[in-house]
Amino acid sequence: MKNLLILLTVFLCVTAFTAQQTEVPTMKYEDLEKDIQKENDKLLVVNFWATTCAPCVKELPHFMEIHNKFRDNPKFKMILVSLDRLVDKERVIKFIKNKDLTAEVILLDDVKRMNTWIPRFEKDWDGNIPVTIFYKNGEKVDFNDGEMSKEALEKTIIHNLQ
Repeated sequence: MKNLLILLTVFLCVTAFTAQQTEVPTMKYEDLEKDIQKENDKLLVVNFWATTCAPCVKELPHFMEIHNKFRDNPKFKMILVSLDRLVDKERVIKFIKNKDLTAEVILLDDVKRMNTWIPRFEKDWDGNIPVTIFYKNGEKVDFNDGEMSKEALEKTIIHNLQ
C-alpha cells in the first residue's frame, strides 16, 4: 500500500509538472488564423492578454479553472494569446509557471501590425485587452471585450458545446 501511495504521488507530481509549458511558441497573426481554422471540429476559446494587464491577470484563474474542467472534452480547446513583447518572453514563461497556467500559451509577435490584425479577428475590437473570442467549427460565435467572469465564461462554453 505504501508503494502504491508513493507511485501515485510521483505520477501526480510528474503530471502537474508536464501540464505547464516550459517554452512559449511565437507566431504572427496569419499563423494564428491558420491554427484557428485547423480546429474546425472544436469549440476554441482564444483569450488575448498580457502579463502587464491587471484585468487579464485577474481573470486568468477563472480561465484555468474552466479550462481544467473542460480540457478532457475532445470538442474543447483553449489558447491564451500573450501580447507581451518578444523581449519579455522569459517573463511570460515565468508567469506561466507562477500562475500555474495549464492552457496552451502562445506569444503573438506582431505588435507593429496591430492595426492590421485586430480588425481581422473582430471588427468591433478597439485594441484593449483582455478580449476573448469563441470559435466553433472554425467560425466566430462569440466575442467578449473586457474582463470575463467565471460564470459568463462557463455559460458561453456550455452553450456552444451543445
